[in-house]
Amino acid sequence: MAKKKIKSAGSQQTNVEPQGMKAKFKEFGEFLEQSKVEMKKVIWPTQKETIQTCTAVLVLVVVMSLFLGVVDLGLSKFVEAILS
Repeated sequence: MAKKKIKSAGSQQTNVEPQGMKAKFKEFGEFLEQSKVEMKKVIWPTQKETIQTCTAVLVLVVVMSLFLGVVDLGLSKFVEAILS
């Protein structure tokens, strides 16, 4: 578990553990607040940009699948011809 170091007046450091579940809920609340602030900074793509990039990815996947399928078929025929 995480421990916080606190400096006392005598320059000695002591380890203090958070106060159980209450501290965890507080930390989680702070996390959510910080996440909310960061999400407001995000510049989301438009619907048109999203469709264009998805289409580009799908076309690339189809082209690569066909290429790899042809290469695999060619190599398997080549190996079959050598072994028979």
